Amino acid sequence: MPWAFKENRPIFQQIYDMIVIRILNGTYPKGGKLPSVREMAEEAGVNPNTMQRAMAQLEDTGLAITNRTSGRVVTTDEELLKKIRREYAAAAAEEFLQEMKKLGISQEDAVSLIQDIGGEKK
Repeated sequence: MPWAFKENRPIFQQIYDMIVIRILNGTYPKGGKLPSVREMAEEAGVNPNTMQRAMAQLEDTGLAITNRTSGRVVTTDEELLKKIRREYAAAAAEEFLQEMKKLGISQEDAVSLIQDIGGEKK
């Protein structure tokens, strides 16, 4: 997933979200070592301080744990991962439903559309 930033939110928050998604989809597996701040900042094309701020937020939420000798690792807390996955999924669903509403599509029709696209017919 490329590091593409938008103007509407602070970059460190966008980086945080991108890393969370990478954790949730297994790009950074639970219990696995995260790349260093310097490596990730270089890859993303941002200042290391910006990346450090995003990584500190990961630690604050419990998704990353710092080990003094081996750097940061992804949590193995299944309940936390489940909770955050649900939060991100709910936010995506809410955004989708808002876009459908702008198009004049009801929630029922939007759900039906998803089922049709996904191959699940009622």
